[in-house]
Amino acid sequence: MNGRTVIERFPAGGPRGSWPAEEFAHARRAEGLPAEVVMDLATDTFLVIVREKATADAAA
Repeated sequence: MNGRTVIERFPAGGPRGSWPAEEFAHARRAEGLPAEVVMDLATDTFLVIVREKATADAAA
């Protein structure tokens, strides 16, 4: 596996660019989930992800 969990996807071609993804990630961080935004160039999509280590730490 690649060590991450995708929790949401946002199209990169949207009129607001990465803002919706950043806003979603910010809201998840406010809930205590260490979410971050990355770009998937193959699908032209912004992904909101949580790294697997962070997921395991949060569950413990």
